[in-house]
Amino acid sequence: MSDDGTQLDALLERGARGELSPSDAADRLRTLPFEDLGFARLDHHRAIRDVLPEVVLAEGKTAQQAVAAGCAILERAGCLLVTRASEEIAQALQAAIPDLRRHPPSTALSVARRPPRTPRSGVVIASGGTSDLAVVEEAAATCALMGHEASRIVDVGVAGIHRVLAETAALRRANVIVVVAGMDGALPSVVAGLTAAPVIAVPTSNGYGAAFEGLAPLLTMLNACATGVSVVNIDNGFGAGYIAALINEQAWSGPPDPTAG
Repeated sequence: MSDDGTQLDALLERGARGELSPSDAADRLRTLPFEDLGFARLDHHRAIRDVLPEVVLAEGKTAQQAVAAGCAILERAGCLLVTRASEEIAQALQAAIPDLRRHPPSTALSVARRPPRTPRSGVVIASGGTSDLAVVEEAAATCALMGHEASRIVDVGVAGIHRVLAETAALRRANVIVVVAGMDGALPSVVAGLTAAPVIAVPTSNGYGAAFEGLAPLLTMLNACATGVSVVNIDNGFGAGYIAALINEQAWSGPPDPTAG
């Protein structure tokens, strides 16, 4: 573990002596502690600078590494989000953290032990087809851990345009909309043409050969004709859910105070 305790004591002493202003001390505090696990350096103060603590991307890790990182983050932060966990890693994590919850059909797991607040509505996640649900649930799990409840509108792809048109009223009530689609990736542009809410487009790797595992819908979304569309990476439900929660938080609370420490 880094010697953050000694650094923190020194920082507080300098503040007490008036050598550092409260705002300068707060700025330095944001960069202090990390925990060295040998294979990873966990950024335990990320939640001070950001909304969530460090998220564990399980892909590429061993079960032992994922468990060690997950337990350390949960102990310090009181909540944990793991993405892209194989069945082996998911079982190992749940053996070590029994209250860790899965979000099928996604490979995300989460737990929150800190006092909950009333979830804030305003996020809508729409998907083109049932094959996109794994990405939908990863986005929804991310929103939930950040205190935002996502409403799902599923299987409203453009092959049956009347299905998404029937949800126009619900889409227009949203503060932000995540749109998940594979194949041709046309759905986000259609949704953005129906509502003034910002649309976060998520291309998925679902589709036949010329979809190039999500590249074709990614390019479609990047070239959306409708305004108000931003795009995250292929299958990146976590990234879309995170941005959606940030936007929805500002819709509820207003923009952050730039003068805050």
